[in-house]
Amino acid sequence: MSETVFYKLLAIFIAVAIGWFVGRMRWLGDVTAGGSGGDPARVLSAAAFYIFVPALLFRTTARVDFATLPWLTLAAFFIPVLGLALAVYGLQRARGAGRQPGMAAAPSVQAITAMFGNTLQVGVPMAAAVFGEVGLAIHITVVTLHALSILTLLTALVELDLARERAAAAQAQSLGQILATTLRNTVIHPVVLPVLAGLSWNALGLHLPAVLDEVLQMLGTAVVPLCLTLIGMSLAYYGLPKSLQPVLGLVLAKLILLPALVLVFAHWGLGLSGMPLGVVVMMAALPTGSNALIFAQRYRCLEGQTTAAIVASTLLFMLTAPLWLALLHHVNPGG
Repeated sequence: MSETVFYKLLAIFIAVAIGWFVGRMRWLGDVTAGGSGGDPARVLSAAAFYIFVPALLFRTTARVDFATLPWLTLAAFFIPVLGLALAVYGLQRARGAGRQPGMAAAPSVQAITAMFGNTLQVGVPMAAAVFGEVGLAIHITVVTLHALSILTLLTALVELDLARERAAAAQAQSLGQILATTLRNTVIHPVVLPVLAGLSWNALGLHLPAVLDEVLQMLGTAVVPLCLTLIGMSLAYYGLPKSLQPVLGLVLAKLILLPALVLVFAHWGLGLSGMPLGVVVMMAALPTGSNALIFAQRYRCLEGQTTAAIVASTLLFMLTAPLWLALLHHVNPGG
């Protein structure tokens, strides 16, 4: 592992530790400080979900040039990622993860924890250090669609589950009413709505005014530090889950299973090789990103488990990353 990546990981742990210390000292108040909005960690998470993340997503989708995207490379990454997300979601539903009262969002939360990588704080320095400027450009291209695709899919699934739960409680809604509720809540969702707005802006060929672009960029840059400190605060407020077995399963899916699927599908399925193959496999091998925690806190479901998975996967990434790089060198010498 390069010195640059190591220092980035160290900086992440320091930011998480600062958040934990603030939460432990209750400097922002105890679990009742946020009133009906929840504890301070949930209040800050809501700010990220309703202000900073939408700004980042709208700016990204409004500016991306879809005509120049490397669609084969994108397919090599997103088909196995979204496929495994659906598989994890389906498996958790089959196991009854969302049947307990108030836990309808559990399958989607576990799916995003196992799929959503830390593509910015860890991924950008790793791509730059390992693959250079050309590899970083490929990485950034995939990042432009990363949150858009995964968050949109899992938002639709979780809203469908919540609509089912409400219908079961009311025992009066038809299938059409459930689907209509799901569609409405998905479209007006603070993640999906800015994506749709950005895509519409892009399709119309409009350019962001300089002032608006500056405001969106400023708000978007708050996502990373806020999310990292939220991880630490969540550890302080929620603690670790009683059972770490589900956490281990999610971490193994993120660090081992997902990059293995991407490697097999991209290399032997689509014939991808060279640097693009290396970039997408290492992107799949990244630890769980902090957006998974914002998603969990949005639906008040499995916050402790998600926090533990983020911390554990980030720690273990220091061991698994060199192994994946060695395997790529063997399978893909030119990458």
